[in-house]
Amino acid sequence: MSATALHARTLAELADGLAKREFSSVELTRHLLGRLEAAQPRLNAMISITGEAALAAAAQADGALAAGKAGPLTGLPIVHKDIFCTEGVRTTCGSRMLGNFISPYDATPVAKLKAAGTVLLGKSNMDEFAMGSSNETSWFGPVRNPWNTDLVPGGSSGGSAALVGARLAPAATGTDTGGSIRQPAALTGVTGLKPTYGRVSRYGMIAFASSLDQAGMLAVSAEDCALLLGAIAGFDPRDSTSVERPVPDYHAALATPARGLRIGLVKEFFGAGLDAGNEKLLREAFAVFERLGATLEEVSLPNIGLSVPTYYVVAPAECSSNLARFDGVRYGHRCADPKDLLDLYQRSRGEGFGAEVKRRIMTGTYVLSAGYYDAYYLKAQRVRQLISADFARAFERVDVLMGPATPTPAFPLGAKTADPVTMYLNDIYTIGANLAGLPALSTPCGFVDGLPVGLQIIGPHFAEEKLLAAAHAFQRETDWHRRMPAEFA
Repeated sequence: MSATALHARTLAELADGLAKREFSSVELTRHLLGRLEAAQPRLNAMISITGEAALAAAAQADGALAAGKAGPLTGLPIVHKDIFCTEGVRTTCGSRMLGNFISPYDATPVAKLKAAGTVLLGKSNMDEFAMGSSNETSWFGPVRNPWNTDLVPGGSSGGSAALVGARLAPAATGTDTGGSIRQPAALTGVTGLKPTYGRVSRYGMIAFASSLDQAGMLAVSAEDCALLLGAIAGFDPRDSTSVERPVPDYHAALATPARGLRIGLVKEFFGAGLDAGNEKLLREAFAVFERLGATLEEVSLPNIGLSVPTYYVVAPAECSSNLARFDGVRYGHRCADPKDLLDLYQRSRGEGFGAEVKRRIMTGTYVLSAGYYDAYYLKAQRVRQLISADFARAFERVDVLMGPATPTPAFPLGAKTADPVTMYLNDIYTIGANLAGLPALSTPCGFVDGLPVGLQIIGPHFAEEKLLAAAHAFQRETDWHRRMPAEFA
């Protein structure tokens, strides 16, 4: 296969090519680094490109392949979202606050993928501290959508999604606090998986909202996501939220047929606000599952409409606590010539954080303050339990839930930045899974006016193999996940 076509392969196909010695990891890495450098001015999807280290790691991987000591991911290039601490590499969280921070250690997902033999191409751009739905809040500038560079790629994992969508990298890590893997996956035409809360260690993943954040991945196919999840899932004693539970063979589970799968269509997801073109494609996707032998029934999540206001109390509250550590004293941005300690705190934080981060810190501090804790934060946590109970009742009747990942296709840069509430409503279909700690996936299901649309699949706790098998069955019947933007083909 010619080098010019290497980027069109899935992660699984690249692994097969490396195993057959059709090309080397160095050749593949050099090809992708060239594409990354060429595309960066157009997409702004990277914060750091680690070319020299990548080629060294690729050469080491080629040695392991030649010696017959390779694993299923050995020699495969990937990108990490710049929220994961990476030893010896700048880790910024898309913020001026951490613009000069070089991590002294690896996050657990980074360490596991390094141990599996992957090759790190660099760190992807993201919404500042993962706060955003469009990837426009980064200190390093907005990421652009590879299908139309005047549009947003979704956030906060928009850099990772844009890279995979443009086939500049075969896969990338991401994080999902309220939809930040699934939304950009939907808007850029890739597959994105948010695992069950606790399935993947959060150690070394810089915290936004600790009870909601979850590491996951974006790739071309469900098969690719299965390979990556198998590598990073599992208990980590360094993370108190990590669950000690056996990790199934996600790749083997892909063979599970869709016949007999009980699919619940969430009634509340198909009302006002959902773009008509998106709904048409979703209905066509449901018909594919019916042809494969699945059964469909409507289910209701009566409290799901409260998920956005609940989230925007809980998440800012946790953010205000987590971001208190960035004070200009120990690491990160520090203002020049502070006159006293209070001035150091005020100016370092004022200069280091962007507008959206400041907005959420202020909101969170308010809802946690004396006199408002019971009225807002405690009430939000109670509603969160109602939403979780709705999902639990639904899964007594069906195996998975399906619906939209986003209300519309990608929208123009700057279209919603002046109205935070309108921007927050872009999370309407994704937040519920985070509040309940459930696994959820977005897979491409078609195009509206040349822009990709995502189908969201949500499952019970620790049912990632069901989601991946369902998405894989759909992807065997369709080629939406194979489509590439013409500019980057």
